[in-house]
Amino acid sequence: MALSDTAIRKAKPAEKTQRLFDGGGMYLEISPSGGKWWRLKYRFGGKEKRLSQGTYPDTSLSDARNRRDAARKLLAAGADPGQQRKAEKAAGADRAANSFEVVAREWLAVKQPEWTPGQFAKERDRLENHAFPRIGALPVANIGVAEIRPLLMHLVKQSHIEQSHRLRHQLSRVFRFEVATERASRDPAADLRDTLPARQPKNHPTITDPAQVGELMRAIEGFTGTFSVQCALKLAPLWFCRPGEIRMAEWVHFDLESENPSYTVPPVNRKLKKAAKENPQTPSHVVPLSRQALEILRELHPLTGHGRYLFPGARDPKRHMSDGAVNAALAHLGYKGIITGHGFRHMARTLLGEMGWSAEALERQLSHKEPGVAGVYNKAQHLPERRKIMQAWADYLDGLRVGGQVIAFKNQRS
Repeated sequence: MALSDTAIRKAKPAEKTQRLFDGGGMYLEISPSGGKWWRLKYRFGGKEKRLSQGTYPDTSLSDARNRRDAARKLLAAGADPGQQRKAEKAAGADRAANSFEVVAREWLAVKQPEWTPGQFAKERDRLENHAFPRIGALPVANIGVAEIRPLLMHLVKQSHIEQSHRLRHQLSRVFRFEVATERASRDPAADLRDTLPARQPKNHPTITDPAQVGELMRAIEGFTGTFSVQCALKLAPLWFCRPGEIRMAEWVHFDLESENPSYTVPPVNRKLKKAAKENPQTPSHVVPLSRQALEILRELHPLTGHGRYLFPGARDPKRHMSDGAVNAALAHLGYKGIITGHGFRHMARTLLGEMGWSAEALERQLSHKEPGVAGVYNKAQHLPERRKIMQAWADYLDGLRVGGQVIAFKNQRS
């Protein structure tokens, strides 16, 4: 007699396991503890077998019958439902082991030793924010253009063009890793290379008009924030270093007393790949110090010279200043979107170039690598000329700040 939901609900556990049959080899097994399991009894290859069909009430009577009928169709086709179940589980485990997120995290682990912690965080966060929520659970072998395009177009619609290009390139790298580890046959992200809008050139905001530079220098002189941030803000245009080379500066990197005072930026603080940062053969970058820079540093030393960093963090003095401190100070002065800490580099390179200083010396002072073969063999540092450049630049900024007018600048290389 076929079972009913009412009969199942009324069935009470007994001292021994009970079996309530429904037909077609299916029955409900009720344990003495009250648990209820659907079972299917069948014969295959001359042997009696049993197959679990789920638990009640999670698996309803109707669902259990559907599973029984599907199993009997397999039997009629000459297949063992039990072996089919094992194959499906194995396939599911294989798909889970080869999901995009699992393989992408393997790729991240392989690449991590090559990256700085900051670069690793950017690569990981981009995948976690944009790729994993949409395709992370999909088997890599099942991912194609149709699955990837929406990820990229979502960023494009939000006007994040550069991010869409970065994500596409990153996905390509992951898929190439999957191909190399024999879990995918091709890189579908490569097919979408030409579907994205062209990258939009992005330059750091800067000021190159001398009169406006003078106004900026006067604004910096009048900054009323903390003395430490005020000093960082004054040194930023004098050094035109990368912002990280300013905020991570340590007192041990400075020579304030010799004939040629300087700030020696160690490779670990420079914009280099991790291997170059850790290579003992990588040279440091030397920033000659002008008289004006020395004066600022000597005023700052009594305040922070007892510690490690020139500019310790406001919350934790054992850490350096945050990466947004100088930009926040510029915004406070009303220069948000007009110039950034990085923009001082563009300002100096433009104006010094127009004044006739050696382009090669300026590039060295900016810590730029010379391209091509010349960059491999040319080890000249041009320090004598760079010392003249840094002092002449500081004098020029002083003149603009005090006079508020364009001041003639004479190239002093001779």
